[in-house]
Amino acid sequence: MVSSDQTATRAGGRHGRPWRAAGAAVVVLLAMVGAGLIGASFRTVPPPQPPQPLAQSGPADPGTVSPDGTHTTDQPPVEPAPDGPALSGAATPAGMSRSAPTTISIPKIGVQAEIMTLGTNPDGTVEVPPLDQAMKAGWYSPGASPGEAGNAVIVGHVDSAALGPAVFFNLGALQPGDTIDVARQDGSTATFTVNEVRSYPKTSFPTEEVYGPSDAPGLRVVTCGGVFDRGAGSYLNNIVVYADLAG
Repeated sequence: MVSSDQTATRAGGRHGRPWRAAGAAVVVLLAMVGAGLIGASFRTVPPPQPPQPLAQSGPADPGTVSPDGTHTTDQPPVEPAPDGPALSGAATPAGMSRSAPTTISIPKIGVQAEIMTLGTNPDGTVEVPPLDQAMKAGWYSPGASPGEAGNAVIVGHVDSAALGPAVFFNLGALQPGDTIDVARQDGSTATFTVNEVRSYPKTSFPTEEVYGPSDAPGLRVVTCGGVFDRGAGSYLNNIVVYADLAG
């Protein structure tokens, strides 16, 4: 679920549609696509801690909640937020034609999952897979399809109170150079190379880098991460994997 009552403005992506920034409300709304990527709201004990990427962005939270539910200020320093994902020095491959994705495979972390097509809810918030299907990923269909020019966005749960670790529980363990394969309805496969994996406080979600337009075919994979806040029933961060279409 997406925990926001704001009104959405559709993100850019397909065929180079311009990003329509509409102020902080839109930034918060799209940032919250990952806020509901958990199923832990009804937990009585903390969930297992998912792997975390080495790179973190955004301001340090002066007081966060440890996995056992205690308040702590002993947090490692975080790096300043980047202007965007790291850029590969290789020539940009030509984009593929538009085709909906069917499965995502990430060999490094043992992911082989079906992809459902998602859009927006009636209130304009971004859809995520239902919790009873937490082992499936979801493609944000108003944006680019994987392999098409633009930023394709795939989201998924990190865990579920009913199922435990979900489809993207180990997403934070990915590193630059790892590969992601996305099978498509037209029978082709778009292969992406990871160039950056970052963890962001949900208050500093990189909305434009994830949902904004791009001339190059890229992939953003999003889930929750960081410390689990038992009081809020959610994780404090979002993990974002940035990947480029392999040449």
